[in-house]
Amino acid sequence: MSNIKLLRIDDRLIHGQVMTAWVKYVSANKIVIVDDSVSKDKFLKKVMIMAAPKNIEVEVYGEDDIQEISNNLVQEDKVIILVKTPEVVEKLLDNEFEFKNVILGGMGSKPGRNNLFRNISVSNEEINTFKRLIDKGVNINVQIVPDDKATNIMNLLKKYEQRVSEK
Repeated sequence: MSNIKLLRIDDRLIHGQVMTAWVKYVSANKIVIVDDSVSKDKFLKKVMIMAAPKNIEVEVYGEDDIQEISNNLVQEDKVIILVKTPEVVEKLLDNEFEFKNVILGGMGSKPGRNNLFRNISVSNEEINTFKRLIDKGVNINVQIVPDDKATNIMNLLKKYEQRVSEK
């Protein structure tokens, strides 16, 4: 599926930075959100659709509807896929979506997560998922906006594990 221009992990999904920077940077004309909670909440789904510029089509799918995404894409689509967690990225990969790069934009703090880098917190399971993705050939970089320098997650994971082992 060569029309995926950006696959981004960001628990805020659609927000100002995605709209103003990433859409322009990759010349996207469609945003696909893969998230169970948004797909089941009519109000939140409507908010996400309204948050996108008028010229950008937005589709929202649950994690069980992943195969339906590829069925609904046409060759002209230039797609940004937005997810909240690395586990969803792994499901996409396991369902034969073709991508080699993932941008990690933000994963907020919550119980069970510890700070990895700036606005990114991770659980042990999420760390393991990132490692599995890397083992499968996926390049994961932290990059909030396109103008930021990309930071490879492997370097951050090594520093994180060193901090944890020192405690």
